[in-house]
Amino acid sequence: MEKNENTGYGKERDEIFSKAVRAGKRTYFFDVKSTRKNDYYLTITESKKKFEDDGSHSYEKHKLFLYKEDFEKFTEGLEEVFGYIKENLDSQDSTTELTEINSEEKFTNVEFDDLDK
Repeated sequence: MEKNENTGYGKERDEIFSKAVRAGKRTYFFDVKSTRKNDYYLTITESKKKFEDDGSHSYEKHKLFLYKEDFEKFTEGLEEVFGYIKENLDSQDSTTELTEINSEEKFTNVEFDDLDK
């Protein structure tokens, strides 16, 4: 975590707080910045390392700007989507477990030691 002083000059003025989250091959950056009128907004950047054929690499980046007047609606939408995924993923996991149990019952369990007999 980084906290920068708001000095009013260049990038240092813009960047108020930053948090990097590494998630597998991607890194997400959550940056709180300020406008010239000292209103805060959030930039969410997804960064993914991309390797070229010659062995060199570059970073593919996607950026989302979220302004404070949209924070509440964005949070509500995000929570709803997370809830949907969790609810449906949990039910899929249960269905997958039942399917695996049922498919195991259809086959005879053969051990490698049994092959020598």
